[in-house]
Amino acid sequence: MAVLMTAFAPMNQAWIQFLPPSLRSKLDGRYTLQKILSNTGWLFADRLLRMGAGLIVGVWVARYLGPEQFGLFNYVFAFVALWTPLAGLGLDGIVVRDLVRDPDCQNETLGTTFFLKLLAGSFTFLAALGVIVCLRPGDRLDQWLVGIVAGSMVLQAVDTIDFWFQSRVQSKYVVYARNLSFVLATLMRLVLIQRHAPLIAFAWPGLIEGAIASIGLMVAYQTTGQRLQAWKVNFARAKSLLVDSWALILSGLAIMIYMKIDQFMLGEMVGNHAVGIYAAATRISEVWYFIPTAIVASASPAIIEAKAINEALYYQRLQQLFNLMTGLTFGIALPVTFLSHLLINTLFGASYAEAGLILSIHIWASLFVFWGVAQSPWNLAENLTKLSLQRTVIGAVINVLLNLVLIPLYAGTGAAIATLISYAVIALLLNAIDHRTHIIFSLQLKALNPLSYLKA
Repeated sequence: MAVLMTAFAPMNQAWIQFLPPSLRSKLDGRYTLQKILSNTGWLFADRLLRMGAGLIVGVWVARYLGPEQFGLFNYVFAFVALWTPLAGLGLDGIVVRDLVRDPDCQNETLGTTFFLKLLAGSFTFLAALGVIVCLRPGDRLDQWLVGIVAGSMVLQAVDTIDFWFQSRVQSKYVVYARNLSFVLATLMRLVLIQRHAPLIAFAWPGLIEGAIASIGLMVAYQTTGQRLQAWKVNFARAKSLLVDSWALILSGLAIMIYMKIDQFMLGEMVGNHAVGIYAAATRISEVWYFIPTAIVASASPAIIEAKAINEALYYQRLQQLFNLMTGLTFGIALPVTFLSHLLINTLFGASYAEAGLILSIHIWASLFVFWGVAQSPWNLAENLTKLSLQRTVIGAVINVLLNLVLIPLYAGTGAAIATLISYAVIALLLNAIDHRTHIIFSLQLKALNPLSYLKA
């Protein structure tokens, strides 16, 4: 769930309030409201395009491949996703922060970050390849798929340029580069379907997309007058970055285990067909997850500002946010629950019919996802940012244990139940147990009462 909280992190410039006044005054011109809103608009449009087009093309690919091959495809992506936090090293927010605080050292910061991410990406690529060979020693197709998909982790090093654009609130350049590569990769997938290509061919568009986006980022960086050749590597700086990021690496690992372990465990314990059925359901239930992150990105500054003005106003705005999230969830989940079988049969076809029950269960995890994202500005304002890490680790452990019990009994349906329970535990139950978060638990309960909407 925490991964959802960071998905739109570049849009949320509330962190500016926490910089020293002297530095904040220097940044006023760069971070005007108009510029922030414009930057938010670019990122929102990018996310909306990817979600919409990704769902449509994903459905076509699923129908073409069938549950067995589509399941293997998603198993590979889930397996590689478990390694991506190690490739990223949790440096994203730290590097952006440092670029803002000390722009004079940007070449040293960028060069060192690129070196670290390139080293980490290469290591995780080799590690992922080695582990899949051990897990599935006789399956050359699986090994080749992992090798191709995992190649994108090496390319993540070029994302260092994205951090610079984030620090300058100029995300439109990143959107240009990534949308161009996304559109080309999407067209490639459609061509592959038309030409009746084999499964392994569908792994290449993702890697090619990453390569084109990387080239686009480098061109955009040079176009703005910057020079890649000016980057420098400083080993003392590398040590400092890693000291700051170790907790975020652990958090990222916990997040990926929390979000992707179900498909990986399904593949290992039941088989690729079960993963394909499950993935079809989650394609629909998870497509909505960009909504809360976009809303909270816009609402966070007002909530954090209210904390300094008036406690009553602060919690009133939080209640309004939880009410909105709850209303949106029920507006999405109720129709999907009743129409789940129709949606699956219409979009994916009769071969995926078993996914209808899974979807009707998994869609309700949205409530706890939306609540978890809504709580993030409160965590920030109350200086409880470590709470997300603790909760995510607990959620990951619970999810794994529940999957171990439920998947052998109910296959994909068991995985959906495990997801729903683990999400509910960290987003609701732990708020009730922890004395620090009783107030959030109260807001959540009020949000379930329609009468509270009239008072908030």
